[in-house]
Amino acid sequence: MEGLDAIELGCGTGYVSGWMARRGATVVGIDNSASQLNLARRFAKEHGIELELIHGIAEKVPKPDESFDFAVSEYGAAIWSDPYVWIPEAWRLLRSGGQLVMLGNHPLLMICLSYSNNEPAAPGFLLPYFGIHRFDWRDNNDMATNFNLTISDWITLFIDTGFEILAYRELQAPSPGSDQHFNVTDDWAHHWPAEHVWKLRKR
Repeated sequence: MEGLDAIELGCGTGYVSGWMARRGATVVGIDNSASQLNLARRFAKEHGIELELIHGIAEKVPKPDESFDFAVSEYGAAIWSDPYVWIPEAWRLLRSGGQLVMLGNHPLLMICLSYSNNEPAAPGFLLPYFGIHRFDWRDNNDMATNFNLTISDWITLFIDTGFEILAYRELQAPSPGSDQHFNVTDDWAHHWPAEHVWKLRKR
């Protein structure tokens, strides 16, 4: 990442931003949580890392067109922002040939979750797959509103926006276990993908 201009969309405490800066990038992080940004500033200072941190939303970033070579969302915008808004915004921010990498919940996980409690993902579908977009968890004290799409809808959105797909990975836990992490057990994540990663390039 030496010499690249990079942005993290939904940077939280700046963990990913910090690593990009350590690898030589000039980094901007944006997040809608003032408390998370305060932690990011504190951590950056403690570790001697230079970051530009913006209090705002990934759907409307106060930066000019084609400001960045690289954009990343590790959860952040990838799950909390409407993809039909933030994906075109990421495209706007990137220079020609710039890359976007996003990591988030796999859509299969989303349709195996109960939205009335904190139970882990079920070994079967609880919701229809086709037509997924907005998941309203505001009745659950630990969650809010999440977004996701079917795989084919993600692909259509990327192509229509002007991205080409360089790589796609469905992540698998290395071995079955019994511990629960967030809404997924190790055993569930070994048999079905709980997370996925897209690597895209602006055409």
